[in-house]
Amino acid sequence: MTRGRPSRQTVYDRLEEAITDLRTRLGGLPTPVEAEAIWDELWHQEAHHSTALEGNTLVLNEVKKLLEEGRAVGSKDLSEYMEVVGYGAAAKWVYGQALEPGDWTNGELLSIQEVRKVHYEVMTPVWNVAPHPQATPKETPGNWREHDIQPFPEGMTPPPFPEVGHRMTDWVEDVKQLRESDGVPFPERLAKAHNDFEQIHPFLDGNGRTGRLLLNLLLVRLGYPPAIVFKNERKKYLNAMRKADKGDCGPMGELIARAVTNNLYRFVVPAVAGPSRLVPLASLADEDAGITVTALRAAAERGRLRAQKTDSGNWLSSKNWLADYEKNKHKRTIKVKKPDDPIPQLPL
Repeated sequence: MTRGRPSRQTVYDRLEEAITDLRTRLGGLPTPVEAEAIWDELWHQEAHHSTALEGNTLVLNEVKKLLEEGRAVGSKDLSEYMEVVGYGAAAKWVYGQALEPGDWTNGELLSIQEVRKVHYEVMTPVWNVAPHPQATPKETPGNWREHDIQPFPEGMTPPPFPEVGHRMTDWVEDVKQLRESDGVPFPERLAKAHNDFEQIHPFLDGNGRTGRLLLNLLLVRLGYPPAIVFKNERKKYLNAMRKADKGDCGPMGELIARAVTNNLYRFVVPAVAGPSRLVPLASLADEDAGITVTALRAAAERGRLRAQKTDSGNWLSSKNWLADYEKNKHKRTIKVKKPDDPIPQLPL
């Protein structure tokens, strides 16, 4: 039977089911101190893909070498390395502050000072080697723009620069209401917050990177893993942003929900779940080893992989059960004749 693409509401429901399971059964989102390997992998992936969305050409292995060892592998322009260095520093700061906030917020979800800090961290390294050619001395990293932005090709025009300060104050106040449900699905409330920031375009440069980092700061503070928009989703991401510009936040909400669920299953759950703990099949998949979710689901449905099906129709299995399946999946089942089986009669 052909499986159709799940509805947007199903995507949202799966995210909430996974988050509820993480909080109630797996102890919640671990801190970077508790699970350094998880956060390091998220860190590498986010720094690579988020800068690649803006045109950075470093590959993932080059990003890892740069962030972990400080080695510039390859022969790219210096500004490209500095873009990744800045994003890596900002992401590291975001993860730490999100889970163990300092005195920035006074218990609030976000502050203006944090918005400026994220932009300062992400843009300072590249600004030091390749500052924006039109920047005034007052438009350095962490400071609002003092230029008007030309209309984007899709028609959206950011507000005039004298409005940026009060528009950002209003934006932060709106963000503080994210915890309060108003009948709009949570991923779409996040999508609107993200799109509103990009529409204001408060800085002269680096708004996309800063906006995605702020989105992840909000997500982690609310108990969700970060969202990573992969570079091969750039077209989908930009199309969703254009639709949000026109008031339809559904596509962006769905993209965010899928990204968060993917990170939850791919990085977080496998690391915090023990070998006997039941987890979704997506947390056991390993594309590099040829173990796909589709294959695991088929094995579960045929009874070859030991698994349990939830009330919502999702299959759960464990690392131990997967190991048994992998060990035995190529063994042929041979029927052994029992002594009391009738002897087949041959035709005369």
